[in-house]
Amino acid sequence: MNETHTRDFAWQEGYGAFTVGISQKSHTIAYIQSQAEHHRIRSFEEKFVAFLKRHGVEYDPQYMWG
Repeated sequence: MNETHTRDFAWQEGYGAFTVGISQKSHTIAYIQSQAEHHRIRSFEEKFVAFLKRHGVEYDPQYMWG
C-alpha cells in the first residue's frame, strides 16, 4: 500500500452497503413498503443485528451505534 494512502486512512461512521439480487426485487420492495410496520415490532438495531448473525457477519457491538 502506498504510504500516502496509509496516512489518509480512517474509518467512517454510520455507513453500510448491501446488494440485492434481481430475483429478490419483489421481496425487497414489499419490505421497504412495510418498513414502518416492521420497526414497530422490532427496532432497526434489533433487525440489523439479527441480519448480521443470520449471515455470519462478525461485528463488535461497541462499534455498532457510535
